[in-house]
Amino acid sequence: MSAIDADHLELTYADGTRAVTDVSLSIDEGEFFGFLGSNGAGKTTTIKMLVTLLRPTSGSVRVNGHDVADEPRAVRKSIGYMAQETSIDEELTARENIRYACEAYGVPRDERADRIDQLLDLVDLAGVADKRAKGFSGGMQKRLDVATALVHEPPVVFLDEPTTGLDPKARNRLWDYFERINERGTTVFLTTQYLEEADHLCERISVITDGEIEVSGSPAELKSLVGGDVLEVEFDEPSDDDLERAREVAIDSALVDDPDAVERTEAGLFVTSTEARRHGTDLLVALREAGLTIVGFNVRSPTLDDVFLTVTGEEYEGGDDRADEADVAAATGEAR
Repeated sequence: MSAIDADHLELTYADGTRAVTDVSLSIDEGEFFGFLGSNGAGKTTTIKMLVTLLRPTSGSVRVNGHDVADEPRAVRKSIGYMAQETSIDEELTARENIRYACEAYGVPRDERADRIDQLLDLVDLAGVADKRAKGFSGGMQKRLDVATALVHEPPVVFLDEPTTGLDPKARNRLWDYFERINERGTTVFLTTQYLEEADHLCERISVITDGEIEVSGSPAELKSLVGGDVLEVEFDEPSDDDLERAREVAIDSALVDDPDAVERTEAGLFVTSTEARRHGTDLLVALREAGLTIVGFNVRSPTLDDVFLTVTGEEYEGGDDRADEADVAAATGEAR
């Protein structure tokens, strides 16, 4: 059974600008799902439609069987939502923040004390439960945010760029909590600036560009779209002529069947090929014979960054600045 069903979602401004053009999603119960898109692609606008914060211009959404347009209150009661900006009150203690969330979500009074203790343990904040949140690090505040989003034990949790701005250690710690949540059977919908995060956590991923779903699949399925391993070459202060000459050498090599598999970078080449490991050194020899000075060379398996570049032709930039425009439009009646 699907936990989230979105059918041809669209959000258009009064001036005719489309923030989201056509998004359809079907996410299974218990799935860990990733939703990726570069700046302005529409991913945060989409998530805000799914959690009832923005009303679609057209299309339909059902979350946990409830229609987002007709039953927004039922949807909100059945989901947890961790926004990009923290929702905690820094003047309250960790315990008080969770208690406040329990009251807001209508958790029965006789269950609150145990629920609070369980959540403090889940996010490793039991030792600072009675300290005010303003003294917490960014990572600790994010963990408290996770706890407040889970007080009512929702079957679906939306995480909108939950680890942005955190150091790698704090990010990895949150990954562990997200995995624990999912292991309990909770459906998790994640947007993130970090492609390695989606690769590590998600069973399935959709990539949105210009308001439409470009591609969907498991991380392994998406990486297969790259068409082989990745070979990266870096030159010593190359001129534009140097880079073009290097590209021509690579296209003529045994590595490449399709000229589109060779891309120039700022200081070198990016080549995708099933023959990269076998014939990579042959390309090095040919580049040196062409008079190019090589200062860096690497052959590796493809990553989601490579997928994004292959699918969209752009490097990945995770923030979604159009979300702010949509929020303003919704508040002022400009979205239609």
